[in-house]
Amino acid sequence: MKNINKTTVIIAISTMAIGLLLGWIIFGRSNENQTDEHNHTAMADSETIWTCSMHPQIRKSESGDCPICGMDLIPLESTDGELDPMAVSMSPTAMQLAQIQTMVVNKGKADKSIRLNGKVQADERLLSTQSSHIPGRIEKLSVNFTGEFVSAGQVLANVYSPELVTAQEELFEAKKIKETQPALFNAAKEKLKNWKLSDKQIDQIVKSNKTIEQFPILANVSGYVTKKMVNLGDYIKQGEALYEIADLSKVWVLFDVYETDMTWINKGDAVIYTVQSIPGKTFKGKISYIDPVIDPKTRVAKARLEATNKGLMLKPEMFTTGTIEAKTNTNYTSLTVPKTAVMWTGKRSVVYVMQMSAQGVSFIMREVTLGPELGESYVIEDGLQPGEEIAINGTFSIDAAAQLAGKPSMMNPEGGVAMTGHNHGGNTNSNMEKMPVSSKKTTISEDAKKSLQPLFDNYFKLKIALASDDFEKAKASGVAMNNSLGKIDMNLFKGDAHSLWMQQSTALKTVLQHIEHLGDIKAIREKFISISNSMIATAESFDPLSTTIYVQHCPMAGSNNGADWLSLDKEIQNPYFGESMLSCGENTKTIK
Repeated sequence: MKNINKTTVIIAISTMAIGLLLGWIIFGRSNENQTDEHNHTAMADSETIWTCSMHPQIRKSESGDCPICGMDLIPLESTDGELDPMAVSMSPTAMQLAQIQTMVVNKGKADKSIRLNGKVQADERLLSTQSSHIPGRIEKLSVNFTGEFVSAGQVLANVYSPELVTAQEELFEAKKIKETQPALFNAAKEKLKNWKLSDKQIDQIVKSNKTIEQFPILANVSGYVTKKMVNLGDYIKQGEALYEIADLSKVWVLFDVYETDMTWINKGDAVIYTVQSIPGKTFKGKISYIDPVIDPKTRVAKARLEATNKGLMLKPEMFTTGTIEAKTNTNYTSLTVPKTAVMWTGKRSVVYVMQMSAQGVSFIMREVTLGPELGESYVIEDGLQPGEEIAINGTFSIDAAAQLAGKPSMMNPEGGVAMTGHNHGGNTNSNMEKMPVSSKKTTISEDAKKSLQPLFDNYFKLKIALASDDFEKAKASGVAMNNSLGKIDMNLFKGDAHSLWMQQSTALKTVLQHIEHLGDIKAIREKFISISNSMIATAESFDPLSTTIYVQHCPMAGSNNGADWLSLDKEIQNPYFGESMLSCGENTKTIK
C-alpha cells in the first residue's frame, strides 16, 4: 500500500514539473519575443524625428505638416559620424526645398562693366563773351535772339556814342593843323583806336570829313549765341558784355563718377555711350580728364570726354548714358564669386563652403576678404581656394539651420545655443534684420500680385516721406506697411514662391514690427535699409507691379557702406539723406 502511494506522488510531481517546463517554453518564450519586438519598435520610432526643411527648429516624432508654413515634414537625418563638427548637414530633399545652388570657385578676369550717366556740355575753351568797346546807346540790334549763328566780323549792333562823336570832332580840328602839329593829329587818331576802331575806319572818317554817329559792334568769333544780355535802346558802358557765343563744333560729354567707381576709371579709358534723344546711334570716345575734387553735395566727380560735333547732333544739356569696360590694375586673374554667395554682417563677409563625405553633404561657414565689387560679383582676396565649391543661392536657409543647430553662423561665428524666435534676452531681432534676403525669379498668380500692391504703395510713400525729411509721415507709412504685410494671405503663394515669400515676409515683419516706437527720422532711415533689401528681393522675385521699378543706390548711406532703395521715378530722390543730399545716388537696375 505504501509503495503504491509513493509511486503516485512521484508520478504527480513529475507531471507537474513537465507541465511547468512546457508552459515556460510555450508562453514564456512567446512573451519574451513580444517584449523584444515591442522594445525594438519603440526604439525604431524614437530614432525617427521629423523636421521642416525651412524651419529646422521644428522637431516631431511623427510625419505631418509644418505648423509654421504648412510644408510636409521630412525625416531628420542623423549627423553621427559627421567629419567636421562645425559643419551643418543637409539632406538632398532639404537642399531642393531650400533652393540651394552651388558653384565651383575658379580664377577669372576681374573685369567690371561700369554704367555712367552724364550730359553734353559746351567746350569751355570755345566759349567767348562779346563786349562793347565803346559806351553809348544801342540804336540797332542785328542779332536779337538766342541760338542765332554769327560769323567773325559780322555786325552785331550799332551804338550811338556822344564820346565818340566828340573824339571825331577833335580829329577834324587836329587835321587842320596837321602840318604844324602832327603829334596832336596822331594823338587824336590814337584816341579813336582806344575804342577799337581800325585804321581803315579812321582813314574813312578823315577822308569823309563827316562825323559818324552810330558805330557798328563786330563779332570777334564765330559761333552760336547762347545768351543775349542787352535790348534795343539800352545804355551800355565800355567793356560791358552784350552776348555769350559758343563754338559747338566740339563739345564735352561730362559723366558722373561715384566714389566707389573712382579706382576703376582712368584717363584714356574707352567709353561707349548713347544719347536719349538720338535713338539707335552709338558714340565712342575716350576719357580725357577726371576732376581731382569730388563735389561735396552730389559726392561725384566729373569725367570728361571730348567729341567732334558733326552736323551739330550733340546739343548742350542732352542726357547721355555710357559704359566703360574697366579692368583691375593688376595683371593676374582673381577669384570671383556672385554677390548672392556672400553674406555681409557690416564687419565680416562670409560664404558657405560645401563638403562631401560618406555621410552626405554639409556646409561650413568661411570668412572671406572681399576685393573690388564687379557689378553682380565680388573679387575674393582671401579665404577661398580655386576648386572649392560654395553655395550661391539659399545661403540664408543654410545659415538659419546652422544657427538653430548651434553651429558657427553669420551672426554667431563661434557657434553656441541655437537661436529661436522666443529669445528675448539678446538682440536676435537686430541680427535678423541684417540677414540677407534671397530672391529668385518665379511666377505668382494675379491675386498674389494684387495682394502685394498695398505693401508697395505704402513703401513708396515711406520713401517719399524720408526724402522730404517728414518724420511723422514716414512713421505712418511704416505702420501702414506693417498692416499691409499682415493682410497678405500666405496661401496665395504656391511652390517655390511659397518658400521665397515666407523668407522675405519674415525678414520684413522683423524690421517693421517696432517701427511705430522709433523716436526720430534717423532711426527710421536705419531700418529703411533692411526694409528696402526685402522689398527689392520681393520685386525681383515676383514682378508685382505693371510699371518699371528702378533700383537706386547711394554709396554714402549705411555709414559709407552704401544702401539701395526702390523708386517709380528715374530721378534720384535720396531717402537716406533727404534735402541735404537729395540727388546723391544712381540707377543701378530696372525691374520691368
